[in-house]
Amino acid sequence: MLKFHTQSHIEGMSCPYCQELLLQSGLEGKLAQQLGGPSSEQQIVWQDLLNSAGGAMNVMAAAFGDRARDAQHDRLLADSGIEPYPSAHFDRRKFLQHLLLGAMVTTLSNCTGAGNRREPFSSDIPTTRLEKTHLKIAFLPITCATPIIMAQPLGFYEKYGLTVELIKMNSWTQVRDAAIAGELDAYHMLSPMPLAMSLGLGSVPSAIKLASIENINGNAITVASRHRQTVKGPKDFKGFRIAIPFIYSMHNLLLRYYLAVGGLHPDRDVELVTLPPPQMLSGLRDGTIDAMIVAEPFNQQAVEQGIGFIHLLTQELWPGHPCCSFTASQSWIDEHPSTFRALNKAIIDSANYARQAYHRREIAQAIASPEYINANPKTLEAVLTGNFDDGLGKRRNIPDRIDFDPYPWKSFSYWITTQFQRWGLLTNDNFQHEAIADRVFMTGLARQLSKQLGQTPPTLILRYEDLKFGRFDPTEPNQYLQQQIAKYKF
Repeated sequence: MLKFHTQSHIEGMSCPYCQELLLQSGLEGKLAQQLGGPSSEQQIVWQDLLNSAGGAMNVMAAAFGDRARDAQHDRLLADSGIEPYPSAHFDRRKFLQHLLLGAMVTTLSNCTGAGNRREPFSSDIPTTRLEKTHLKIAFLPITCATPIIMAQPLGFYEKYGLTVELIKMNSWTQVRDAAIAGELDAYHMLSPMPLAMSLGLGSVPSAIKLASIENINGNAITVASRHRQTVKGPKDFKGFRIAIPFIYSMHNLLLRYYLAVGGLHPDRDVELVTLPPPQMLSGLRDGTIDAMIVAEPFNQQAVEQGIGFIHLLTQELWPGHPCCSFTASQSWIDEHPSTFRALNKAIIDSANYARQAYHRREIAQAIASPEYINANPKTLEAVLTGNFDDGLGKRRNIPDRIDFDPYPWKSFSYWITTQFQRWGLLTNDNFQHEAIADRVFMTGLARQLSKQLGQTPPTLILRYEDLKFGRFDPTEPNQYLQQQIAKYKF
């Protein structure tokens, strides 16, 4: 299967559709090739149609019914060690209408070269085609949710014909349970959550799609001020009680990664407790926890309140790591394909706006109010601009302390699932990392929408990930996992 390609080879091809074809992989790509025939042009047309219609499994459902969809799904995942989740509600009439519309538009395209290329779908979805315009989206009041939050006061939802009510939630458990129950339309989630939910880890299996990444970086390990003279590295956390926001979080996985380097087993040598972020500040203050790894603005608030110091930014452990994501259920996407594309486009547009450093102060003001993050705008400015005090008497300037890149690299998924295995959250020795990444991460659609916005998203789905203590090669995830275990003994 094709994964890594030289940029010159890909860009040297005359047909953008054929360029795209080379970059497809996994179950969706295989079905696209089967259904599309021998022609590269036909194959990529099929791939675009499959993506727009919610995936290849929905094509099978439209043609043969839900039982055939489930059978095809089970067959394709049989070797992956992944249990299929129950078939979601599927509106065949809406799907066929959407598929036929896509085919009509695509017929107007051709493969005669980049100069004549037309996108398979319009860059602007007419509001008259939206299945639903009044939406409810869950979020937690943290800076990781910036694209979802700022899209309301700064007009990004309105730009795409949407009226959005943001529903503030108190914990990731509440978000997860609301998504399983289908209470809202879309959800702010930690990037490992859709993977865990799709695998049935910690909950019933639920078909949740990761549509785009909300933020990269943006967290820190903060230690209680009373440990200021003793904590210098990971080995110094032995015996500590450390708060994390959720088991299936990048916070938990990166903390475990860091502690292991210091020779500490995170389930034996420290005590990890799950707490909502506001309670972490109280814990640092009253001594019930020694440290926390959490999103902003809580680390900066600990510094401002004199109860903690920033020991390490997660950006220092893995530059560019994913934190939070924009998600929706497969069943909701099936019922609202045009609305979903418009909503995801608004989030990607918002994230790209937030990525520009000169917008950060404006954004801090926009998201600070009580109905959103409810924080001092100056605190949010310190986080968003990366110009901050660390609680150790240093003024630091790290512009990408938090950043916003909506592209969902599938190598993110591969690393996350290797760590699920490493720490016993996923007990499957023959787990196929590629299969779950293909099932959950909507990388192709995110690329397509970004292009329509005039952005230049990556053309690959995988990349090397350079962490503080070694490079992760997503083409060899199991080898990476075994090397970690061999080196650190767990």
